Amino acid sequence: MPLLKSKMSEVPSFVSIYSLPVILKKPVIHDDGSFKSTLTGKRASLRIKLLSNLFSGLDEKSSSRADVYLCLVKLAHQTDLLYLVNTNLTNVKKWAKQWDVSPTKYQNILRSLHDALLDTKTSEAATKVMIDLLGTYTEDNASQAKNDAHRCIVTHLADPNTFLMDHLLLLKPVKFLEGELIHDLLSIFVSGTITQYQQFYKTNTDFVKSLGLSHDQNLRKMRMLTFMQMSENKKELDYSVIQKELDLQESEIEEFIIDILRTKSVRVKIDQMQKKVVIHSSIHRQFGRQHWQMIQQSLLHWRDNLDTVQTSLKQLDMLRTQQVGAQ
Repeated sequence: MPLLKSKMSEVPSFVSIYSLPVILKKPVIHDDGSFKSTLTGKRASLRIKLLSNLFSGLDEKSSSRADVYLCLVKLAHQTDLLYLVNTNLTNVKKWAKQWDVSPTKYQNILRSLHDALLDTKTSEAATKVMIDLLGTYTEDNASQAKNDAHRCIVTHLADPNTFLMDHLLLLKPVKFLEGELIHDLLSIFVSGTITQYQQFYKTNTDFVKSLGLSHDQNLRKMRMLTFMQMSENKKELDYSVIQKELDLQESEIEEFIIDILRTKSVRVKIDQMQKKVVIHSSIHRQFGRQHWQMIQQSLLHWRDNLDTVQTSLKQLDMLRTQQVGAQ
């Protein structure tokens, strides 16, 4: 799998690991703490190509490849050229095994990759990287991942298209946050109600604002999560129930239904005449042991049906063979 995603003009390949300080020119640090490399255009692309050549020139199992890749990600991030770099998590994990790098160095690579993907608005890929990063910690060092776990939760809450978050509660670094406000907020989004969120916000307004989260967006997501849960075992819901449970005006219900349909988390139909919503299907807000058991039962039932069909086809084939023989 190539390191770069696109073809670039050929440049000298006689670079070594000692070239990194030259290739990676010191970036400009802004007053707000953000940074950008002073390299632009062809100069930045050229240095990325040089790093790629250095990476390719090293043995596949060389641990130095990890240093080069980390520098490459950081440079591409600084110069807004991340799209040129292979950031596929599957490939990165494969490479890391070949390099046999320490857990700390692998975590640094994943952390830099997450930051770069997040800044390029590739939230889904960034989330996968962060989940993998948190998965590298054990009970013994989970406390060291406190900041990463905190950021992971905020990223999930802020993403308007992420609704299933119960898996985060199983991660050891997230478990380490139990008792803190960020963990309480996550728990509300996993299994709480919109009323519980509103009470949390009322009590901890400054905390929610400090996370950079939009209260209006949080309300929108909590309404959708609550509706998903209400729809799990129902065939229909009256407007009056939706209005009460979601804290909506009746005039806002249809607009809300249209909004949640866009997420594809539910399949419903609005019955304006009878003022109700007909439920066809809904994604489960939490996916626990009982849901896996339901899937198992469905698969077993499906297998039994296939066995019945197969037996019937064999019987028909035998009957057809006998009829042909009789002729």
